[in-house]
Amino acid sequence: MHCSFCGRNRDEVKILIAGNEGHICENCIEHAQQIISQELEQHQQKTYGQFAFSIRKPKDIKTYLDQYIIGQDEAKKIISVAVYNHYKRITQKVQDDIEIEKSNLIMVGETGTGKTLIAKTVAKLLNVPFAIVDATVFTEAGYVGEDVESMLSRLLQNCNYDVQAAERGIVYIDEIDKIARKQDNPSITRDVSGEGVQQGLLKMLEGTEVLVPPQGGRKHPEQKMIKVNTSNILFICGGAFDGIDRIIARRINTHAIGFNVNKDEQEFQRKNLLRFVNAQDLKGFGLIPELLGRLPIVTHLEPLDAATLKAILTEPKNSLIKQYTRLFEMEGITLQVDDDVLSYMVEKALEFKLGARGLRSICEHILTEAMFELPGTDTKALQVTLPYAKEQLEKSKLGLLKVA
Repeated sequence: MHCSFCGRNRDEVKILIAGNEGHICENCIEHAQQIISQELEQHQQKTYGQFAFSIRKPKDIKTYLDQYIIGQDEAKKIISVAVYNHYKRITQKVQDDIEIEKSNLIMVGETGTGKTLIAKTVAKLLNVPFAIVDATVFTEAGYVGEDVESMLSRLLQNCNYDVQAAERGIVYIDEIDKIARKQDNPSITRDVSGEGVQQGLLKMLEGTEVLVPPQGGRKHPEQKMIKVNTSNILFICGGAFDGIDRIIARRINTHAIGFNVNKDEQEFQRKNLLRFVNAQDLKGFGLIPELLGRLPIVTHLEPLDAATLKAILTEPKNSLIKQYTRLFEMEGITLQVDDDVLSYMVEKALEFKLGARGLRSICEHILTEAMFELPGTDTKALQVTLPYAKEQLEKSKLGLLKVA
């Protein structure tokens, strides 16, 4: 008796398994197992192409987010856990009746606090297809505007119409607050860009097979459709929800009176109302309960204070000062910005209530003159001082802005 594959005799091997017309030893079985694993891995790489994602632990996801986003620790922690659990759910082998449900999430935060940046950075780390869509363009089926299915067209376009890759992607729906119901009680007139869109999103968020027009836009009967299953697509929604703080204030009663009231705590609560946001407040704002039920995780982003804004200017890998330094480097000019100039920029951004996006416009106004004059000259260094920054900002239209 000998192995039909390697020719070893019965005495030379530990185990010899008999077949119909031959035998195989344990060494050949191990070797065959390695070949099968490699082939399957290569097949998976081909199947998912450039999007062969790797699951990262929540701590690793948060550490990566910390390199690009300053502050917002609670939001980053919640998103890291949600994303990790989502991809664990995709790769789970169903052994019994326990099937993990999808956990879509919604982020509430003022403009310029980093909602879109967090979603972009997570998708970049995980190497999965990612699409950012704007909820303001969607209308109910049959009206002028885009169908909700066109958000999946963007996802397909971003992964070259690889349906298997798209079905494991992430869709970030921005400005979700703009499709709020126009009034809290049902109306006899149709709310085609508000409640109608929310109802169109319901099955898609939960997980169903959707027929997607390849080029987006409106569906029409002669068009060839692509079938996409949304069960494994993670939907992240974000919005500023301007005015929701008044709804939260009514619920938690920030105007309590009496001898035992802690004034400092009351003031802190009043300034940081978003940390108390929940599904009940979002319902009061105008999102329908059926939609909120499909967005089980609600998180908030803190308003940016002076210390955070200053850190945003210099610390992240892709910080604004590093971007402008690189722009000047390409002209052979060394840019140096004084520390008191950074403090001045932060002060102006807080004054104008423009958030982190406001820092960009302030930098532009301060450096536009230099970026216009210096290319092509012999200047090798530029130092931005406080008097220069004040002079440039006052000359610009931004300097005319006054706080209401």
